[in-house]
Amino acid sequence: MEKSRIISIVGEKGGTGKSTFAQALAVYCLKEKGLDTTLVDADPQETTSDWADERNKNPDITPINIVQKTGFIVHTLKDLSKRYQVVIVDCGGQDSEAMRSALIVSDLAIFPFRPKRRDLKTLVKMEKVLRDAKVHNETLKYVALITQCPTLPSQLSRIDQAKGACASFGIKPLKNITYYRNAYDDCDESGLTVLEFTDDKARDEIVSIGNEIWEILK
Repeated sequence: MEKSRIISIVGEKGGTGKSTFAQALAVYCLKEKGLDTTLVDADPQETTSDWADERNKNPDITPINIVQKTGFIVHTLKDLSKRYQVVIVDCGGQDSEAMRSALIVSDLAIFPFRPKRRDLKTLVKMEKVLRDAKVHNETLKYVALITQCPTLPSQLSRIDQAKGACASFGIKPLKNITYYRNAYDDCDESGLTVLEFTDDKARDEIVSIGNEIWEILK
């Protein structure tokens, strides 16, 4: 088995689409890359666990392994990395022991946030969290993912400003982004992701982001 990867989806604010993206990235790794993938739900709200339960009840779609674990999760992640090619950690929307311990063993941390002022304010805190994690994990890479972007051309400056803000804090923004689309919410109810749904634009967004992430992990 090729070297396993641990990817943590991190942030200190809810509502930015962290769980939705963690789920979509797991399905991307499983179906688009053909990699044995597991999801770790480290969020006490159990959003991803509930989604996985719905998914695994549906015989018509590929099931996905889910592990629910909070607190200090280093040993859990190390053990899973021996058995799976990709371990994706949904750290939830708050600074927590689970998030900080996940960063100790992660290959990549992805920080999703919306191009909104209240989300941009979290850059200060997350930059410090990520920088502190590098002290314990020198090989850790981290990037920002701009999510739920407005589709109006007049709002493109908001996206550019958000990417510029990331760069100013030393957090590289991914080139690809997600736009605000109903499909991300609609597919969730059936344990699906946009990769298995009817919105081709949303699907293409996740595939493009997944491809970009995989280039970073090479």
